[in-house]
Amino acid sequence: MISAIRHLMVIALCFAFSAICCAAPDTTKVLRLGERGSDEGFDPVRSVNYYSARILDAVGEPLLSYDYLARPAKLVPGVVEALPEVTDEGRTYTFHIRKGVYFAPDPAFKDKKRELTAADFVFAFKRFLDPKLRSQWRYMYDGKIVGLNELSRAAEKSGRFDYDKPIEGLQALDRYTLRIRLTRTDFNFSYVLTMPSALPMAREVVDAYGDRISEHPVGTNAYMLTEYRRGYRIVLDANPNYRGFVWDFKANEGDELDRKIVADMKGKQMPQVGRVEISVIEEDQGRFLAFLDGQLDFVDEIQSIAESWRDGSGLKPELKARGISRDDLIEPELTYYYFNFRDPMVGGFSKENIALRRAMIMAYNIDAEINTVRKGLIIRDQMPVPPGVVGYNPAYRTMNPYNPDAANKLLDKFGFSRGADGWRTRPDGSPLLITLASEPESRYREMDEVWLKSLEKIGIRLEVKTQNFAENLKAAKQCQLQMWGTVWIADYPDGENFLSLLYGPNSGQSNNGCYDSPTFNKLYEMSIKLPDSPKRNKLYDLMSRQMEYDGAWQLEGSRIRSTLSQPWLHGYRKHPALHSEWKYADIDIAAREAALKR
Repeated sequence: MISAIRHLMVIALCFAFSAICCAAPDTTKVLRLGERGSDEGFDPVRSVNYYSARILDAVGEPLLSYDYLARPAKLVPGVVEALPEVTDEGRTYTFHIRKGVYFAPDPAFKDKKRELTAADFVFAFKRFLDPKLRSQWRYMYDGKIVGLNELSRAAEKSGRFDYDKPIEGLQALDRYTLRIRLTRTDFNFSYVLTMPSALPMAREVVDAYGDRISEHPVGTNAYMLTEYRRGYRIVLDANPNYRGFVWDFKANEGDELDRKIVADMKGKQMPQVGRVEISVIEEDQGRFLAFLDGQLDFVDEIQSIAESWRDGSGLKPELKARGISRDDLIEPELTYYYFNFRDPMVGGFSKENIALRRAMIMAYNIDAEINTVRKGLIIRDQMPVPPGVVGYNPAYRTMNPYNPDAANKLLDKFGFSRGADGWRTRPDGSPLLITLASEPESRYREMDEVWLKSLEKIGIRLEVKTQNFAENLKAAKQCQLQMWGTVWIADYPDGENFLSLLYGPNSGQSNNGCYDSPTFNKLYEMSIKLPDSPKRNKLYDLMSRQMEYDGAWQLEGSRIRSTLSQPWLHGYRKHPALHSEWKYADIDIAAREAALKR
């Protein structure tokens, strides 16, 4: 937790530097929001939680970012002067850091204004392969950067990671020039460098806070962390060293909300909001009631209570009368259930177990989940590359559609016989029992019930093992869960990010099903050597067919995130790839005060 003393020191430093910075945002403009989950700290290398990423995105700036309004998502420079120079057939990336980008004031800088340099990225990226940090983002860099794995192996032997040792793959050619050399062609590497995990780190900050660095993120973006009560409240104040920008984004053709946002915001000096206050309110109903009471400026992730606010594709009349607006976004994500390919009951590539997995997939009543559990706020996915992501094929159709009759016939054909009690046994006559990992929340209980009823129709006995998410995730990383439902939100909007979840060498990292198909792996390795192209898209389709044939996943869908906004909030729109959009928004204080007096 940030101490009161450090809080006062940070504020004092802010005043010290404010005279030499651009015009400060209005501190009376406070953006208030509620999060349904708690963070897990703010060390970019070790924090993989979505709510952690939102804070990191507000505090730090990666090399590259995204245009705020462009759809589909469009890469733009972050703290660099231009998009990278990509040479050597996609193996060398050269970046030119902007001059005059400064970290937020922090006691670690000893009252000095600290400029961002190329060396800060070199240090930050090396941390991903420091064995002591055990980064869950390691797979994004593992084996990719020339010399980095050798540095990591040396650290494993010596017990000390040598951050000062130069390597060919990460070089600060001068104060503002960064060159990254990859071990193989990768035209998607630019996307990796947009992520909240890819933020620069000032070495003196890491040295100053040590193991407590996750409570003290220090970056160059519009906000800085000034209050942190984990699981309860987070406060971000404007970074007085942030250089600011003029709001100048273009509306997408035919998008009325975009046009309104441009009309409200164009030409404003940003950021306008001087403070962001975040409350952790886990229950959807609780966040919605706080929103109705005017305590929150917008609310999302409220699909479970759609009946409280939805009227078809619009809003209930009483909400519209208050000037509240609704904006829907199809999340660039996949929700899916995976089968553990190392599990003796459901895993492997025998014909019998392939048939078993595909039968369970075809038996699952996906429409019941979509209409009952998801309240219709989800789009059924046909392939493991979702809509809105590069490589998505709108003409692709699954080879494992909902069909209980076909599922029963498939099980009969491969020797899964029914006993006198109606339950099936394995071809060798041994009991057939499937274990589904779940979590102790009402929505999971509803989905568990869909699975129980679906598998009962094909004679498969299912037991549900419930434990909290952290316990399930730990077991998943060790390939110990037989079957589990999860979600993957795009780290970057390219199909490779999703298909990497099925790549064999990623088992135990992002590949929690430990699926390891030689055919799929070969196709994947061919695809990452190609830029976005019809040839690469064809490989994406072939990979999708292979994972379907093997029965790797029960694909569900991409959720629709509905955001409800107060009439005094201007310029805010949820972005498909950015995690926090707060620096692009504005608040009409007079309108807020007038509305709350009614």
